[in-house]
Amino acid sequence: MRKLVAGNWKMNGTRAALDDLRAIAAAHPSPQVDLLICPPATLLAAASSATEGTPLYIGGQDCHAAPSGAHTGDISAPMLADCGATAVILGHSERRENHHETNGLVRDKALAAFDAGLTAIICIGETLAQREAGDTLDVIRDQLDGSLPDTATAANSVIAYEPVWAIGTGKVASLDQIGEVHDFIRENITARFGDAASGLRLLYGGSVKPGNAAEIFGVSNVDGALVGGASLKEVDFSPIIKALEGTI
Repeated sequence: MRKLVAGNWKMNGTRAALDDLRAIAAAHPSPQVDLLICPPATLLAAASSATEGTPLYIGGQDCHAAPSGAHTGDISAPMLADCGATAVILGHSERRENHHETNGLVRDKALAAFDAGLTAIICIGETLAQREAGDTLDVIRDQLDGSLPDTATAANSVIAYEPVWAIGTGKVASLDQIGEVHDFIRENITARFGDAASGLRLLYGGSVKPGNAAEIFGVSNVDGALVGGASLKEVDFSPIIKALEGTI
């Protein structure tokens, strides 16, 4: 398994931010882990061109479940691929909350991503209320069962665990909390997919920063990170990449 550091730029970045992409790519000409940045859709084609010939992959932040049609403002998986994307983030908590995305919709989007040759990074995670109620593992189980297609493989899927209460808040789950959920996810997908699940990468996402990345990457079944704000600048993203490389 080759580990992965993925950056989610969310609704940040104009064409001037392409310089930051180039800086990240230049700082890691021969990385020991896979590197992915998911910029806003307006930058996808330009980002793909700016990083052509480098080890830095480009991905989308969402896609529609249909390949085309009367869906004003939406972007299909084939369109992402046409722009040079190799992956797409799906089911992020901000999409689930702000756009009322269900597990079933996330699954359908993942199937669309598979059909377009994209890797689906499927996000799951509990809210603070769910954790405080002791429902974390039940929520994770339901989201895995409902969001991850039966045709998921190590080649077309990545799972990102993002405790909702630790995204953009500066709060980070304890190492024990991270380990419990990641071990549970591995057990769940192994029961479902058998030995093939051993190659499916599990990312942690929840305020991952240069100062905490190394200890997070030391946790069982953490195969990388989905990074938010710290992926916007090379000076912040590079230490996280190096921390993951240090686990190899």
